Amino acid sequence: MFSRKTTVRAAAILGGAALMGLTLVGCSTSGSSGGASTIRLMAGGNDPVATKLANSFATEFHKANPSITVKVDTRPGGTDGDNLIKTKLSTGTMDDVFLYNSGSLLQALHPDSQLQPLTDEAWVKDITPDFKAAVSTSKGTYGAPWGTTFDGGVMYNKKVYEKLGLSVPKTWDEFISNSEKIKAAGITPVLVSYGDTWTSQLFVLADFANVSAQDSNWADQYTANKRKYVNPPALAGFTHTQEIFDKKLMNKDYASLTNVNALKELATGAAAQYPMITVVIGNVVQSNPANVNDIGYFAMPTESGDPHATVWEANGAYIPKSTTGDKLTAAKKLIAFINSPAGCDAQNQAGTAAGPFAISTCKVPSDAPALVADELKYQNDKKTGLALEFISPIKGPNLEKILIQVGSGITQAKPGAALYDNDVKAQAQQLGLKGW
Repeated sequence: MFSRKTTVRAAAILGGAALMGLTLVGCSTSGSSGGASTIRLMAGGNDPVATKLANSFATEFHKANPSITVKVDTRPGGTDGDNLIKTKLSTGTMDDVFLYNSGSLLQALHPDSQLQPLTDEAWVKDITPDFKAAVSTSKGTYGAPWGTTFDGGVMYNKKVYEKLGLSVPKTWDEFISNSEKIKAAGITPVLVSYGDTWTSQLFVLADFANVSAQDSNWADQYTANKRKYVNPPALAGFTHTQEIFDKKLMNKDYASLTNVNALKELATGAAAQYPMITVVIGNVVQSNPANVNDIGYFAMPTESGDPHATVWEANGAYIPKSTTGDKLTAAKKLIAFINSPAGCDAQNQAGTAAGPFAISTCKVPSDAPALVADELKYQNDKKTGLALEFISPIKGPNLEKILIQVGSGITQAKPGAALYDNDVKAQAQQLGLKGW
């Protein structure tokens, strides 16, 4: 799975120049008895995008609610940020609202005992079912979305496809056929960028919606040690990784090419297809703005021809149990504001939309990259499924290394899958999961 450091790197890609200062204090209030209060908001990191977004929320919220001042704090990304949040929650010193991940990392915070339930808030009816599942337990819903969702699959150059008369593939055989025609035209068919090792995982991670579509209980059974990657349908991602290498459908500099440079090749048409998460489209906005709408998206093709888009959900805004009384009332107002028209505008201005929003009250701007419309079609057709990390706490530390071995011809697909099945065992045992 993608590490949270990867998410921070992706967010940083979308950022602009460094912002002045890391803490914003809303305009002063009189402190009189008219309901005036001050609350604290912890940003989703300390990178420019996370800081800009949190400061925008604070500024715009104060304009709409002059009696409430919002002070913004930042935090580190990755494991350090996770540990800081856990410490603040356990000691009762967490900010009144904090922005954090949804999915398995949220579940690790023990939301039933650590967070204020938001189940009865008016905006809950407007969130997508997938996002609700990513911020809920059997006892309640705890988070509101911020930022867009993004999908994993294949980003492709639409002009290359049009020039060669190709159609978006639904089956894996069609994908291979397209790739062979692209190669014959002297264009790199499939970009591989092991210079950034995390990018090796896409054929596996972005295929998980297809795995779920074939076996709806796979994630639960995997968590219980009753499903394995070494067996179909999950083995497909490993075999596809191997096949691209075996058939020489990838760039020759695959071992050193970086994500940033791969995206430049895709944007300019030097390459045609890139297994990737769509959040990186913000890099193309910066490096090749004239070509950003030449890039489209399709879900990872399947053997059956019924592909589903794998979705990485939006992050969540949460309120700790330690926030009570007037501060709780103010915090709930801030949570609701984040997905109001003004809050949605702040989100769109802070960064590039990489996919649909997880709530119906926020709309993707008309100038969003064209591939967002491709993603939205899968959502409207109900052909989506959550990435595994949102429905299972199990992730092994060496998946990217194993897949580089498979994708470089060092290890065959099935032994590679067996290596990963063994790789996750220690973590599952550390979590105390039954069956391990």
